[in-house]
Amino acid sequence: MTYFHDFLSLFYPNNCFACGNNLFKNERVICLSCLFHLPKTNYHTEKENPVSKIFWGRTRIETAAACYYFVKASKIQHLVHQFKYKGKKEIGVYIGELYGKELITSYYYQDIDIIIPVPLHPKKIRIRGYNQSEMFAIGLSSSMNIPYDINSLVRTYASETQTKKNRFKRWENVKEIFDLNLPEKLENKHILLIDDVITTGATLEACANLLNTIQGVRISIASIAVALS
Repeated sequence: MTYFHDFLSLFYPNNCFACGNNLFKNERVICLSCLFHLPKTNYHTEKENPVSKIFWGRTRIETAAACYYFVKASKIQHLVHQFKYKGKKEIGVYIGELYGKELITSYYYQDIDIIIPVPLHPKKIRIRGYNQSEMFAIGLSSSMNIPYDINSLVRTYASETQTKKNRFKRWENVKEIFDLNLPEKLENKHILLIDDVITTGATLEACANLLNTIQGVRISIASIAVALS
C-alpha cells in the first residue's frame, strides 16, 4: 500500500492547502508545520475573552471563541479564501475536527446539546455549492460527538455580501433575514452557534437574538477565525 500511495502521489499530488507543499502520508489537508504555526487564540479556555466581549450588551450568550486569529495576507486568510470561494470544503471539515477536540476539553463547552451553523440562503448554496458553516459543523460534530442541525434556523432572504460593510450596515443587512422551524425542539438546549469568520459579529448576533426567544435556550459561539481590530 505504501508503494501504491507513493505511485499515485506522482500523478495526483496531495498538497497542503496552506503552503502548497506535498503532504506526508500521516498528514491531511494542512501540513503539520503549517498547523503548528497558524495563530491559535486558545480563547475557549477563558469565558470572558475578546471574542465573547464582541457580543456583550448586544445579545445573551454563555461564551464565544474562535480557533485562529484572522490576519490579512496570512496562511489563515489563504485557507479561509479557498474554503469559502474555491470549493475546498474539506478545509472547514478538517479544522472543525481539530477544534472540536479542543472544545470538548474546555469547561465552558462540556454540556453542548446541539450544533447549529449560521444558515445560507438556498440561492447562495446553489452558487457556492455548500454552506461553509455547515462544513465546519460537520467537523465539530464528528470530534465532539454532538449532532448538528441545519433545519431549525433558516435564512429567509438572500442578503448582500457583508465583506465591505461597517458594523451598522452589517447589522442592518442581517437583522431580519432569519427564521425558526419548530423552535420547541430547541427548548432548554445549550446550542453551539457557529460561523466561519467573526468580524463585527452582526450575523451571529441576529441569529442569537432569534434563538434567545426560545424557552430555556442557552447559546455559545465558535468560529474558525476572528478578525480583531
